[in-house]
Amino acid sequence: MYQRKITEREAGQRLDKYLHKLLPEAGSSFLYKMLRKKNIVLNDKKADGSEKLVCEDIISIYFSEETLQKFMGQMPMSAPNQKNKVSIPFKVPILYENEYLLLADKPAGLLTQKAKPQDVSLNEWLTAYLLGQGKVTEEDLRTFRPSVCNRLDRNTSGIVLCAKTIQGAQMLGELLKSRNLHKYYRLYVKGNLSGEKVIDGYLTKNEKTNKVQISDKPSSDASYIKTRYIPIQQESDKTLLEVELITGKSHQIRAHLASTGHPLLGDYKYGDVSWNDKYKRRYHVTHQLLHAYRVVFPELPDVFADISGKTFEAPLPEIFSHIAEKDRN
Repeated sequence: MYQRKITEREAGQRLDKYLHKLLPEAGSSFLYKMLRKKNIVLNDKKADGSEKLVCEDIISIYFSEETLQKFMGQMPMSAPNQKNKVSIPFKVPILYENEYLLLADKPAGLLTQKAKPQDVSLNEWLTAYLLGQGKVTEEDLRTFRPSVCNRLDRNTSGIVLCAKTIQGAQMLGELLKSRNLHKYYRLYVKGNLSGEKVIDGYLTKNEKTNKVQISDKPSSDASYIKTRYIPIQQESDKTLLEVELITGKSHQIRAHLASTGHPLLGDYKYGDVSWNDKYKRRYHVTHQLLHAYRVVFPELPDVFADISGKTFEAPLPEIFSHIAEKDRN
């Protein structure tokens, strides 16, 4: 017999989904058959798979050792004693952490999630960090892998939301889906802007080129977008803006502002090449200066009381203050 006690980070998921992760080589029909025959039981009672797991639940599996190993297959994780050997050439500050989630300050240049199998991303950093701190074990990773919940472009820096448990993932996922989590960015754009403004339009993405286009007219393949910006400071030929994503689409900030004639500084995909080149020569700006600066959580249930209604900020990268100081002199 094999037993598993449900931990806090695993709680909140259905029993059948949990079993699929624990026994990835077993088919659905087989697992439901084992439940019906009570070869798999929950808290010593017959279960049908729809039960919502809670902390301290005990799953008992009455398989032979050989059968159990066959259906568990290979664990999709690093081998023992390799947990601290993920090499990430970036420092990733932690802005806030509790038992459910972690807010990381992603540096520009680091992928949020892998694009190719050989990539190392913030996801790998998160797993390595939690393993190294003893906050998860290799065994835990069989049934739940901590992961980032929102993506930033490789060269966008700032706050990334990371889930450490099922409950954290479900809460963050719901907030992002309902748009009840407010996200703000700081960035430089070309030209001088004054006064708060809300702009909208329609965004179409070309998956082959990974580039979007903005139109003021709807179409069948376009998504409606809405962006609010507030000028923070005017500096010679540019303005420091704070932008709130009212909708959240791929490359929305970069393409939307460029479509108004105010492209982001350092953005060679949607921006002004000659203007970017000037700042590249003078200040070594090699990527778009776009920073996920602040998140504001709404009122949340008591279990998330420590972040309910709270605001978290990620300090601006030094290049922002460096440019501002040089422009004043």
